[in-house]
Amino acid sequence: MLIIPGQPGKEVCESRSQISRRDLLRVGGSSMMGMGLGSMLQLQEAAANKNEGGGPGWAKAKSVILIFLQGGPSHIDLWDPKENVPDNVKSVFNPISTKLPGVQFTELLPNLAQNNDKFTMIRSMSYTPKGLFNHTAAIYQMLTGYTTDKVSPSGQLEPPSPKDFPNFGSNIIRLQPPNVSMLPFVMLPRPLQESNVVGKAGTAGFLGRAYDPYYLYPPGDDMDMNKMDKISVDDLKLRPDVYTSRLQRRASLRDTINKGMPQLNKAVEDYKLDKYYSRALDLVISGRARDAFALDQESDAMRDKYGRNTFGQSLLLARRLVEAGTRVVEVVWPKVANSNNHSWDVHTGLTNRLKNQSAPMFDQGLASLISDLYDRGTLDETLVVAVGEFGRSPQRGVSTSGNSNSDDGRDHWPYCYTSLMAGAGIKRGYVHGESDKTGSSPRKDPVHPRELLATIYHSFGINPETIVYNHLNQPRELVKAQAVTKLMG
Repeated sequence: MLIIPGQPGKEVCESRSQISRRDLLRVGGSSMMGMGLGSMLQLQEAAANKNEGGGPGWAKAKSVILIFLQGGPSHIDLWDPKENVPDNVKSVFNPISTKLPGVQFTELLPNLAQNNDKFTMIRSMSYTPKGLFNHTAAIYQMLTGYTTDKVSPSGQLEPPSPKDFPNFGSNIIRLQPPNVSMLPFVMLPRPLQESNVVGKAGTAGFLGRAYDPYYLYPPGDDMDMNKMDKISVDDLKLRPDVYTSRLQRRASLRDTINKGMPQLNKAVEDYKLDKYYSRALDLVISGRARDAFALDQESDAMRDKYGRNTFGQSLLLARRLVEAGTRVVEVVWPKVANSNNHSWDVHTGLTNRLKNQSAPMFDQGLASLISDLYDRGTLDETLVVAVGEFGRSPQRGVSTSGNSNSDDGRDHWPYCYTSLMAGAGIKRGYVHGESDKTGSSPRKDPVHPRELLATIYHSFGINPETIVYNHLNQPRELVKAQAVTKLMG
């Protein structure tokens, strides 16, 4: 079986991973499997790229909680209200002051307004859509940094495929795996979905299934506010009749057998089953993940603080996971796009849905997460990002994506929207960029979704242009963009 020289989790070019004569012989032998010395040097060069970087915010993050506001929140109705504009642009919600002089939110976000001295607002998120006016393709771009070749006029994509670009979290855990026996990447409480396309942009794609997230999707529909009380992690439990030492002996026996079966190893190497099995075994034995999932260990007061609903309890669980050593947690807004009730996709019924359903949960949960991390002293090493795939149209009742919209609704709008970043070297009490008078386009400092991803990689000490190889063994950058270091303190 091909062995890449170097320590586990280390790139071959690092000074601590010297290549020995024995390693070189292994590399030479690997040419029989289609990888010669030239290919090996390519891998070394790609690994070397990872160590290039520096500057503000470099390598400050140990973990990231990405709150994906699937559906596209209305920036004008939440955190970028406009005054002295036509009635069909102006929000129906009143503006309120925040901790920052001159910066206003709407009345829907009173808790975040009192905590915005702890985070950065990016009011100039923007991209020009090319088949990206609808959810699936826009989600794919936001979470992978790439667009796909196969996009229908409606913006729909094919189902997830092993050929897909990886979710950003999969790239992070591949390059920086956790240093404890813990789930490296968790996605909850529901899959990414728009219409019948489920899970697109939520896999490791061509990196292989070993880098997929652990999918934590409790039973119950989207309107079940008690879903997080139904968490089951039976696959992380030992059977009563299997002792730890016995399980470890089984693993040792399996490894011995595998060493004598090179044909089998070659047949399954694309699935990275050895690595996946070992990681799962460590988790089962340690019990660390099971403890992290035990929300009932939190006080009633803390659970109430986050909100007794799916979103609030998902954020509380995210905090517990990163404290236990999880590198990446992706919290997907617990309502599918293109739907009703508390979905952010407000083509109709905006006033009631934002005021009484989505905004209160969002405001309470996110403000509690940021203040909780701050109070616990872990915000400095935990990156928090909240972003959707786009914003909503400045004018109510108009069609921008072929959808029907009522006078009390806004359509999709990728040209200008807002995101939030906090922790891990991100400036506190800062507003980056500015939208124009009607919130239609950035007035200054536009930030593309790719640049937001590049900034996340930068926070982990990963060069955004680090090379990975796709399913065709073609070199590709993690993302074709540079970090926005102005966001860093």
